[in-house]
Amino acid sequence: MYRASFRCINGCPGEYPLTQPIYRCPSCQHLLEVVHDLEALGDRSPAAWMRLFDDRYKRTSWPYGSSVWGKKEWVCPGLPDEHVVSMDEGGTNMLWAERYGRALGVDDVWVKQCGNSHTGSFKDLGMTVLVSVVRHMIALGQPVRAVGCASTGDTSASLAAYAAAAGVPAIVVLPRGRVSVAQLIQPLANGAKVLALDTDFDGCMAIITRLAEEEGVYLANSMNSLRLEGQKTVAIEIVQQWDWEVPEVIIIPGGNLGNVSALGAGFDMMEALGLIAKRPRIVVAQAAAANPLYLAYQQNWAFEPVVAKPTLASAIQIGNPVSIQKAIRTLQKYDGIVEQATEEQLANAAARADRSGMYNCPHTGVALAVLEQLVARGVIDTRDRVVVISTANGLKFTEFKQRYHERALDAIVPQYANRPIELPNDYDAVRRAIA
Repeated sequence: MYRASFRCINGCPGEYPLTQPIYRCPSCQHLLEVVHDLEALGDRSPAAWMRLFDDRYKRTSWPYGSSVWGKKEWVCPGLPDEHVVSMDEGGTNMLWAERYGRALGVDDVWVKQCGNSHTGSFKDLGMTVLVSVVRHMIALGQPVRAVGCASTGDTSASLAAYAAAAGVPAIVVLPRGRVSVAQLIQPLANGAKVLALDTDFDGCMAIITRLAEEEGVYLANSMNSLRLEGQKTVAIEIVQQWDWEVPEVIIIPGGNLGNVSALGAGFDMMEALGLIAKRPRIVVAQAAAANPLYLAYQQNWAFEPVVAKPTLASAIQIGNPVSIQKAIRTLQKYDGIVEQATEEQLANAAARADRSGMYNCPHTGVALAVLEQLVARGVIDTRDRVVVISTANGLKFTEFKQRYHERALDAIVPQYANRPIELPNDYDAVRRAIA
């Protein structure tokens, strides 16, 4: 029988069931991680695991049509199928960015479109696991009053949708005026209790953490390692979509940094169980306005929190990331690089890639800007297969796009701005305009 449990990332003794509301080690207060029984999972050969995952991929047999739950044995093996809360997560497009990549001199650039998900971001991959376990906990009689999160937008949208589907009350704490209109409307529409506070994300995180400790609210942020179990499947899916071949480089935007350690966890499992024989190089892209991991990387991983400044990439405007230790550990193992992008760089990179048929959120713009820098410096070889992880759908950030093309973003020269040409209702005027 396959099993998984929480254990301390520092190796303190003890393990805890996934149905226990625990987020830090009682002994040392470091974060926990989900550990699987790899010996038991070794009862299938690598080829058998590949065949099983391929046979389930995007099928209709519940709950395996979800690309997360199609890998259930590697995610949350003890959960009854009837308690799964799924909205067909994963299975998102691996877009060959042909024209964009060739303009950079790299033929093999791909963009993993994680924003093509139910609520429009990669957060759905983790939230399906967390809310499913909460549903199971309630069925077991545990007193869960509500599920809550601090958010810069995408986490709250995902939590609200999945909690609504499960019939579980949701509490969302947002920094007032710092999320897009679309991101604010999503949890409101799904019936969550939305609290907009006069603070930044780090302030919201302090509030929701205290609520989880004192008020019986189950915490849904990425310091809860259940979230990362779902998010790690993006690593497995990337390799699966290339017939189980590993790319040379993966670039991922970094804010609270749970996604970075989740990415590494997915590759760790594939390597441990023999599905892959090499590791990719992981690059974390940060906005220069909110760059604590980049600064730590520059100082031999000596981390100090910062006060994050306003950035167009609002979802990663985080100065004291919860998963910093996990992220550093992952990057040290995966020959990691951390690079930053200015506001002008991220805005122009998103728009430049849009010209080749994409529609990028500002956070993907950060990753694309870092790609451009690393290619220009020769850090990324022109022969490398590179995957940029797009974390959210660009449609969530229409105001960002509109202001860019209206040349209304402060201190940014929009190299690819494209405004409508206003003309009278006159055929000759139209002919002249398109000549």
